[in-house]
Amino acid sequence: MPDSEEEKLFAMGTEALIWGNTRTGLTLFRKLVAIERRPTYCSNLAYCLAKEKREFKLALALCNEAIKKEPKNSVHFLNLARVYLLAGQKQDAIRFLRMGLRYEGNREIIAELEMLGSRKPPPIPFLKRENPTNKYLGIVLEKMGMRR
Repeated sequence: MPDSEEEKLFAMGTEALIWGNTRTGLTLFRKLVAIERRPTYCSNLAYCLAKEKREFKLALALCNEAIKKEPKNSVHFLNLARVYLLAGQKQDAIRFLRMGLRYEGNREIIAELEMLGSRKPPPIPFLKRENPTNKYLGIVLEKMGMRR
């Protein structure tokens, strides 16, 4: 396939992801990975696989492959975090989003972190967050509108 055809497929796949059409993205990025196993293709394919097919093991492997080849590309960390979110592993997702921010101030990563929210400090700092006193005091203070 000529490079121009590959570039067209990549542009179409990227646009599909921008519009949230991971089904089309899945088809296009599978074709691209079959042509050439570039880290960007693998990373985007991983997100599409997780979203459409729930194939988390394969998606994680593809993301890790992309990160090994391009360890400073924040988009790979974003896609890895999205795979972890789809798999229900929010803490791992947040960890990888923060790792991606170390390399680049990616707006999508920042938006994803804002959407996930951050936890407020416990009301009684010397007690663990899981302590029932902290838990229920936090709930009461939140309902009273006194939580910082």
